[in-house]
Amino acid sequence: MTSALRNLLLIATLAACGALGACGGTSSGPVVPPVDVTPAPGVSGPAWWSFGRNAQHTAEGAIATQDLNRIVWKTPIDLAPQFTGDELLAHYGSPVISDFNTVLLPVKTGSGGGFRVEARSGVNGGLIWKADTDYVMPSLNGGWLPSYNLALTTTGSRLYAPGAGGKLLVRDAVDSATGALTPLAFYGTGNYTANTAAYDGTVFINTPLTVDSAGNVFFGFIVTGTNPSGLSSGIARVDASGVGSWVSASTIAGDAQIQKVATNSAPAVSNDLSTVYVAVNAPDAQNAAQKGYLVALDSTTLAVKSRVLLLDPATAAVAQVPDNGTASPTVGPDGDVFFGVLESNNGAHHFRGWLLHFDSTLGQTLIPGGFGWDDTASVVPASMVASYTGSSSYLVMSKYNEYATGKNRIAVLDPKATEADPISGKPIMNEVVTMLGATPEGTGVFEWCVNTAAIDPLTHSVLVNSEDGSLYRWDLSSNTLTQHIQLSGGLGEAYTPTAIGADGTVYAVNDSVLFALGK
Repeated sequence: MTSALRNLLLIATLAACGALGACGGTSSGPVVPPVDVTPAPGVSGPAWWSFGRNAQHTAEGAIATQDLNRIVWKTPIDLAPQFTGDELLAHYGSPVISDFNTVLLPVKTGSGGGFRVEARSGVNGGLIWKADTDYVMPSLNGGWLPSYNLALTTTGSRLYAPGAGGKLLVRDAVDSATGALTPLAFYGTGNYTANTAAYDGTVFINTPLTVDSAGNVFFGFIVTGTNPSGLSSGIARVDASGVGSWVSASTIAGDAQIQKVATNSAPAVSNDLSTVYVAVNAPDAQNAAQKGYLVALDSTTLAVKSRVLLLDPATAAVAQVPDNGTASPTVGPDGDVFFGVLESNNGAHHFRGWLLHFDSTLGQTLIPGGFGWDDTASVVPASMVASYTGSSSYLVMSKYNEYATGKNRIAVLDPKATEADPISGKPIMNEVVTMLGATPEGTGVFEWCVNTAAIDPLTHSVLVNSEDGSLYRWDLSSNTLTQHIQLSGGLGEAYTPTAIGADGTVYAVNDSVLFALGK
């Protein structure tokens, strides 16, 4: 049995045990001292602003990545990792990198939470500044540690970080050692200041932050009790001038069973910035699918433009939108929207789920992909794949694990062409190229361990993590794994993001450590 399938089967056990880690032991994790060097001068280059790089979550880089010759530097992002047996079930946030090559990373400081922000030189990892946050994680009914993600504006050096009470923590001049995090609440900072305890105890940000190119910030939040502003769980918007608004998840779904934005699912913004796409779901309930909708909102007013109930393509029954995953919507260059779900009947599709596919209005359901569980699709320009002869200008890269057989792959798929799904027989996106995992595990291979893979069009490659403890370069021009570098001994862990720095350094998270990899 592969580690991810073990992880999936552990969900029920974790729910019964209550708090994360209550059923298993703890481990100190790898002994990795923080980098202790003078920060190197910055290097100008393209930024990596957020989870999936941009507000569309395409994960496309804009600079050629360096060869994976060595670990340039590394630093822990969890000072007290909690293990369930030999599994590290924590969704770690993505580093973000400024255009001056400052790497900003969220660091978990305690066993049950507590986060700080560290700003480090991308060249040598030297600490530029650090600041504690007051962020409190939402309480889940067991399950995997939710992700804590930062975001940068695309037009400057403003950082947004989640704080307690549903507020944002804001810092300008992120490349400077001088500065501070200041609070900004979408329901009014004055309201928060006057009633801090009431908000801190009832309002919790539960998704990554998405910042569009106009400087608007979108995120989901959970409300667990009464508060002075009458907030209920939903999606918030804060514009570039700091003015906030919100709408409840049940209202935009038009369904009283829907209570919140799906945990860990970052909103996505259309290419023309007019629409924000958000996944909302019902509470997790025993013996019932955790159903959800994908909703298109006016990005200025948050008025509903359209919505679609998320269904299993094989059964036409309600698909599952679980809070233990990290699937976020991806917007393609033509406006199509992709979003991963689990199948309606656990295991019927080998726990692979589906990559659902819609047009920009959500009014037309298009060809699905054969894997969607805990994965945010990345966009691959068709020109990166020399063997491709189809008609689409872009392709979609997805994890493609096969938990039933252990023949775990990654895949580049054609969103405009079909083949028969080998499990259900239903039409799915055609496989253009795939890559089997490199390291044997049991009767199969170790699974690919990524929830958003970095795409490098300039070297025609994908940078992707594996649970065998290595980061790989998948060269799409030759369909070979041309480089890899060992980061750890390997372990079962929740899926993690990869990112590209302003100087082409590659960043990967493995075993609660951030690694900077390059020449």
